[in-house]
Amino acid sequence: MRNFYHTILINIHRIIYYVAKARIWLLNVDGHTDEERYALANEMITKMNRSSGYETLSFGQENLPEDGGYMLYPNHQGKYDVLGIFTSHKKPCSFVMDEKRSHLILVAEFLGLVKGKRLILNDPRQTLTVFKEMAEELKKGRKFILFPEGGYKENNRNIVEDFKAGSFKVAQMAKVPIVPVALVDSYKVYNSDEHIGPTRTFVYYLDPIHYDEYKDMKTKDIAAMVRQRIVDAINQHFRNTTCKS
Repeated sequence: MRNFYHTILINIHRIIYYVAKARIWLLNVDGHTDEERYALANEMITKMNRSSGYETLSFGQENLPEDGGYMLYPNHQGKYDVLGIFTSHKKPCSFVMDEKRSHLILVAEFLGLVKGKRLILNDPRQTLTVFKEMAEELKKGRKFILFPEGGYKENNRNIVEDFKAGSFKVAQMAKVPIVPVALVDSYKVYNSDEHIGPTRTFVYYLDPIHYDEYKDMKTKDIAAMVRQRIVDAINQHFRNTTCKS
């Protein structure tokens, strides 16, 4: 957490600037295109990353479907996860988060710029309503990040918890591709006191799973399949790292 507070402290002037600019834009959110708002969100991330020495390397962008909407399902390690994906995902993308945490300063503005979704935990009815909204937007070409683990643990150490089967209902409803995303060392940025200072993280976009491949599967089986692919990718990352060293 020390990295998090350090980043906030040295970027306080930027935070004030971007919060003010984002709030002005959000007064008429459709006055700017998705691309313009996404670019502003990424501008925030880039400047804060540079000021603190955070770097994200990404692989597999060629696996992202060229046309239409899709769901990105990553493992969840901490506060930096969405930011790491945004730095490497060129097309406008949005995300889903816990409603209680979504109203914090800067978080609320960031979420608003990309027209993100708020989920009330343990409220199945509200979740279904949000999933229906997302499904319609996905059909129109939008892209969303949803973390099937739900929450995350501090000092994650690249451990992948069980995936919640219900997270995959939205992909089924929209009939869009599922893109597993493996995050490595993302927790080191803001969610580990063992790692202080400049940090390198990794994002791996894995082969997409198209609707025809999973349409007859139960959500629990989809969850298990996606989780295993992510676990395998993380393990491969460390095997490659060991070989190089």
